[in-house]
Amino acid sequence: MAVRRRPPNPSSAGEPAKSQKQNLKASDALPLPLYLTNGLFFTLFFTVAYFLLHRWREKIRTSTPLHVLTLSEIAALFSLFASVIYLLGFFGIDFVQSFVSPNNARAPHDPWNDVVAVEQQPKNDVVRVAPLSASGGGASSEEDEDIIKSVVSGTTPSYSLEASLGDCRRAAVIRREALQRTTCRSLEGLPLEGFDYESILGQCCEMPVGYVQIPVGVAGPLLLDDEEFTVPMATTEGCLVASTNRGCKAIHVSGGAQSVVLKDGMTRAPVVRFSSAARAAELKFFVEDPLNFDSLAVVFNRSSRFARLQRIQCAVAGKNLYMRFTCSTGDAMGMNMVSKGVQNVLDFLQSDFPDMDIIGISGNFCSDKKPAAVNWIEGRGKSVVCEAVIREEVVRKVLKTNVAALVELNVLKNLTGSAMAGALGGFNAHASNIVSAIYLATGQDPAQNVESSHCITMMEAVNNGKDLHVSVTMPSIEVGTVGGGTQLASQSACLNLLGVKGASKDSPGSNSRKLATIVAGSVLAGELSLMSALAAGQLVKSHMKYNRSSRDVSKLACPS
Repeated sequence: MAVRRRPPNPSSAGEPAKSQKQNLKASDALPLPLYLTNGLFFTLFFTVAYFLLHRWREKIRTSTPLHVLTLSEIAALFSLFASVIYLLGFFGIDFVQSFVSPNNARAPHDPWNDVVAVEQQPKNDVVRVAPLSASGGGASSEEDEDIIKSVVSGTTPSYSLEASLGDCRRAAVIRREALQRTTCRSLEGLPLEGFDYESILGQCCEMPVGYVQIPVGVAGPLLLDDEEFTVPMATTEGCLVASTNRGCKAIHVSGGAQSVVLKDGMTRAPVVRFSSAARAAELKFFVEDPLNFDSLAVVFNRSSRFARLQRIQCAVAGKNLYMRFTCSTGDAMGMNMVSKGVQNVLDFLQSDFPDMDIIGISGNFCSDKKPAAVNWIEGRGKSVVCEAVIREEVVRKVLKTNVAALVELNVLKNLTGSAMAGALGGFNAHASNIVSAIYLATGQDPAQNVESSHCITMMEAVNNGKDLHVSVTMPSIEVGTVGGGTQLASQSACLNLLGVKGASKDSPGSNSRKLATIVAGSVLAGELSLMSALAAGQLVKSHMKYNRSSRDVSKLACPS
């Protein structure tokens, strides 16, 4: 297989020399391969920097004036300046080249110039390198067609398009078309336009080909802790928003709900192994000794200005030790933050326990995105309890049932029925419904709905049996208002609607704690409404009215 460069574009053949100069790059400084040029200037930069620092230290030690320069020091300064100019120019700081030589200011450059576009030649199997236009405008259909063929043939990896093109939207367009040709399946109906693909690069999603639309409804106002919240819910389940809205109304007209954050700490539990169970127990005693906690906390807290180690809980299984670290994480959900702190502690412990074999930074004793008793009992993220007293009149007029029926149904369904099913944290009617809808709307990790939906719903007749006391206790609500999907435009807007967008400057962590209480308050409203519908025998009727499509799906053609 031979490789040769594609001839220049005919349209550029008559351009003056000045236009050709505008395409110069910092990497053209030397007639060497790019990796050798970069290596040369990196080596030059660090070498002369070390030389100058060493010389200046000697001058300070011998009281020699710093401005008195030898010939070697002058040459080193010029070399340092040249290497800095090259490195800045190479990494795209255009104003440096403009400052050094205004007439040679670099024109907008498409990074795809270095990508190989494949054109199969049946006779001699030639692959030609096809540099794309660097005119600064949008890529032509011919240029994109070459790249698409390259992706389809496997020459250009689909995952590298963003880095190669430097244009995330264009990369998504090309990847999408290549995918349709490869699978022979149409993606018509999956939106592509109207989304900021730059915002997800490196933090939310890889290899995008579009985005899924989920309608967002609002329930409320929810009167919680003397504040009113309009709760955004992203869902495709009919009746869910309407039902939660009815629960919010019942809570509001009864004077509102109150909440308390019982705990606030994210967890990570690495698993380490020793040659004997006795040695594993020795580390357990060391880690759990209060005399050692302060030194471990100092090491852990270096990972972030918000990370603060709270406790370490250990469990031994034979020669293996599981250490469950719990720490506060400010307004972030905090999984990355706690993981960095745990790694710091493991590195620190390695000096005193050199025979410790680190099997994994997560040993599932955390436990993340899985139903686990440790989360149900010890909590993870925010542990919240939320309660309200619903007046008898409201139960009758708004919820269309009575207090006695609700209390009996709650015992037989949420408590006894869940126990019969062997539920783990599932002593509720549908907490997961509300948690998932709010998580999707506000940019949380939807997979953490698993443990975040742990909830026990309690109902009791109070005030001589007239009124209803209802509460939800949720020990592991995992939410954040910074990082991840919270930074996307739509999700950020929903957080802003709740008044918890971003990090709190006055009280770090208060925004995420407030979001956790809103989740719990919304679950309280959803539980109240659904249980009332069940007690009144309205569930099937309401779902037949609001959760059934009137379209004849048999007539909908599926595009091939």
